[in-house]
Amino acid sequence: MTLAFVALIAGLALLVWSADKFVDGAAATARYAGMPPLLIGMVIIGFGTSAPEMVVSALAASQGNPGLALGNAYGSNITNIALILGLTALISPIAVASQVVRKEIPILLGITLLSGALLLDGRLDRTDAAILGVVFLALMGWSIWAGMRGKGDALDAETEESIDSEGMSLKLALFWLVVGLVLLIGASRLLVWGAVTIAQGFGISDLVIGLTIVAIGTSLPELASSLIAIRKNEHDLALGNVLGSNLFNTLAVVGIAAGIHPLDVAPEVLSRDWSLMMGLTLLLLVMCLGRKGQGRINRLEGGVLLACFVAYTGWLLTSQFI
Repeated sequence: MTLAFVALIAGLALLVWSADKFVDGAAATARYAGMPPLLIGMVIIGFGTSAPEMVVSALAASQGNPGLALGNAYGSNITNIALILGLTALISPIAVASQVVRKEIPILLGITLLSGALLLDGRLDRTDAAILGVVFLALMGWSIWAGMRGKGDALDAETEESIDSEGMSLKLALFWLVVGLVLLIGASRLLVWGAVTIAQGFGISDLVIGLTIVAIGTSLPELASSLIAIRKNEHDLALGNVLGSNLFNTLAVVGIAAGIHPLDVAPEVLSRDWSLMMGLTLLLLVMCLGRKGQGRINRLEGGVLLACFVAYTGWLLTSQFI
């Protein structure tokens, strides 16, 4: 059991570090390839920060741990909104200026509804995975089209400034792109093994392990990037990172896991976990639209989001021991 704890901690640490290097390398490479900054922020960085969830869930599904695969994806979405945006807003209220970000939230709401509909039969099979994949590809196509027409958007300028500040050469960018990905996969294998071993040792379901420890760990790249963006007063970049990650988690992460191995869905996933994810997404929409078209997540609202996360996590852990 001690070895499993060491593997879990080491896997999380290596996962966060390698994901950060992978994102830096991918963003700089895309910049050298001439990709618009807005697309880099929405697609490349969104994909990169979701890479830990993607690899962990894929490995968990292939090893016959559906609860860990699904819990990691949905738990990360809950963590992104409630913990990351809540904590970020407490530090510095988040002003919403980007039109692209404010268009993405209703899309995320619709995708969350779709994911709930697919859960109704208690199973996510390869047909469901195909549906999620088609929607994901359509969304990426829309993002590319919108990004090419999005010059002058607030998120575009913030992403360009963030990438330029790295000053990474093309050779170094390619190096970290490859090395970061290799380490990411290795760290994920270590993390999954440790999490499953601990869950079995303490009699905790792999779903709860996925929703808590693994979800928080794989969401650390989003937390780091959001806090850095807020420190640089790049509010839309912080919000855009979270929205992009949630879109990837709901569509690509769950879709890949279900495509590798059909997932049996426990009833509480829909009634408890999906319902909270849906409620938080709706609450985020209300906060970001604001009054007279000017959205803002203030410190009070950040506190509400953070309180939701604490209550939910406490509920999950308490339910395992009562």
